[in-house]
Amino acid sequence: MIRNDDLGYPIVIGNSLRSELRHFLHDRDTDVVVLADRNVAPLAERLTKGTRGGVIVHRFDLGERRKTLATLERILDVLIESGVERTTTIVGVGGGVACDLFGLAASLCMRGLDYIGVATTLVAMADAAIGGKTGVNLARGKNLAGTFAQPRAVFCELDALRTLPYARLREGLAEVVKAAIIEGGRFFSLLEEVAALPFRAWPWAEIVEESVKVKTMYVADDRTEQGARETLNLGHTFAHAIERASHYRVSHGAAVAVGLRAAGLAALKTGRFSRIEHGRVLTLLALLGLPLRTGVDPSEILASLSADKKRRNGRLRFVLPLAIGDVEPGVEVPTRVVRSVIEACVTPPSAREFV
Repeated sequence: MIRNDDLGYPIVIGNSLRSELRHFLHDRDTDVVVLADRNVAPLAERLTKGTRGGVIVHRFDLGERRKTLATLERILDVLIESGVERTTTIVGVGGGVACDLFGLAASLCMRGLDYIGVATTLVAMADAAIGGKTGVNLARGKNLAGTFAQPRAVFCELDALRTLPYARLREGLAEVVKAAIIEGGRFFSLLEEVAALPFRAWPWAEIVEESVKVKTMYVADDRTEQGARETLNLGHTFAHAIERASHYRVSHGAAVAVGLRAAGLAALKTGRFSRIEHGRVLTLLALLGLPLRTGVDPSEILASLSADKKRRNGRLRFVLPLAIGDVEPGVEVPTRVVRSVIEACVTPPSAREFV
């Protein structure tokens, strides 16, 4: 078991964390309400069995298309019908969408209930469950409504990764690659070393631990994303526009993979990034089986960019790599460059782009 306390609350990484979760809840001595993505409801029941009050697991059908205000209202209705009080602790179990929705519901219900996240996907463990961001999508864009609300604890249940379909596990690696580009050094090299291995042979505890370290390093000094935390959005401005333009038919992980290529191209075109290092990133993404192109209409992606919440004074800002291990946030990129990057990303990379 691995524990990270850099944010002032425990982030626990390990296999079979039922005992650790139950001890944590027992020490808090509060009533508990459990919310779960329907896909992992049996796991949620096993993890919280025997917790104070004969816990009932409330199941929800989730997914990016259901990450809406209507779903949020249903969750809040369930919490109120469950008889929650201001001393109640909410436990949310699931992947990235579950983290965003359940965390947001807890932060709003009765003006804020204590929340514990149990991450069951790689996207959640590497990113969504850590750092206190919550949110829902609006018609105008992704994550445009939400709060910053730090959880009381996060448990990354590595056993759950064994039950994930390979496609979903692979998509989660896009967030891990993002973290490795930011960190560089041994972390990026480790991914290059294991990329060709079957997933069952991967050192998942180490990989999740390294991803969490990167996330907590930036969140600790900038909890409400006023500055350096924006670094963690590497590839995400492009990715969120792709998701929105596809009406969320393109998964978050697939969009982030293409977004990382797009960020690298923008950095190349503005003289910030070397072609050799861009090639290393593309090679790693390709070895992991992640997409490097999107079939979404470039004009639709450009239109979706206009709703990005990271604009300042009406201007888009991007996070661009300077090197593997050195990333610059808050970069304004000329519109013509953004357009050329998006148009390039609807076709596979040429051999020259890998050089």
